[in-house]
Amino acid sequence: MSHRIRRFTADDQPAMIAFAQQLPEHDLLFLGRDLKHPRVVAAWVEAMEAGYIDGLVAEENDQLVGTAALVCDPLGWSTHVGEVRLLVTPTRRGAGVGRDLLEGIYVIARERGLRKLVANMTPDQIGSVMLFESLGFRAEALLRDQVRDRQVNPHDLAILSADIAREAGTATA
Repeated sequence: MSHRIRRFTADDQPAMIAFAQQLPEHDLLFLGRDLKHPRVVAAWVEAMEAGYIDGLVAEENDQLVGTAALVCDPLGWSTHVGEVRLLVTPTRRGAGVGRDLLEGIYVIARERGLRKLVANMTPDQIGSVMLFESLGFRAEALLRDQVRDRQVNPHDLAILSADIAREAGTATA
């Protein structure tokens, strides 16, 4: 089974909500907002139209099996930094979907002139941590009890980053 990576569009909203419904809640804890809610997906589309988010999807047989977003704040102090959000359906993990999405995000980040990428995840998401590290991310911080699930159980949040300017040989001292 092969997947295809393409840009996320407004027409993908129903498919994105269906995709999010398949994900374990634990996978969504690092997002800040619950992707299972239609209003959150609608806000994502609005942010894409405003230029704050670039989104990619991976699809197989006309179904979403993964998504990645690059979130930027052009009005903040860290306009050179993009936040990466990556989700892959459990049945397609380890099949290269996440790697292809993350590599696509790197391309977009370089096109935008970003110098650094950050990603949040719970530290027990070992596969995700290993994927990000294999593509140049390194641990920056661990925030204890930073997020809570629906049962109000606390979870730690790991922050990883990649200096993409240095990787490209364009970093300045």
